[in-house]
Amino acid sequence: MSAIRSECNAVEGDLGRALHRLGFRYRRYVQKLPGRQDLVFVRQRVAAFVDGDYWHARLLREQGLAALKRYFKPSQLAYWIPKFLRRAERDAEVNQELRSLGWKVIRLWESDVEKNVDRAAKRVATLLTRYKV
Repeated sequence: MSAIRSECNAVEGDLGRALHRLGFRYRRYVQKLPGRQDLVFVRQRVAAFVDGDYWHARLLREQGLAALKRYFKPSQLAYWIPKFLRRAERDAEVNQELRSLGWKVIRLWESDVEKNVDRAAKRVATLLTRYKV
């Protein structure tokens, strides 16, 4: 896993292109900021994340720990549950760090963006126009 480098995936690229068509300009993965943001709108100070449903534990966040435990076999629980709990905790820490630096954070689920890119772009655009500089 450490050899796998994070790059813009198809869903992030689709969202970026949709926002570009709406007139918004962004950067990717700004290293000076905490976390690994997918789209950064510097002028508006907004960081957008497109989180994968599985890897960022959508099941845990929406249905709770019991649902996540039911998802895995008993032999897998000891390994995967702490991993997903830590990832959810780390996401919350990154959100808090960015907010303490004066940034707004928006997190979108990858499957939601994939289903309707334009709706996701409009959601981000609404936030961006609210914080126009």
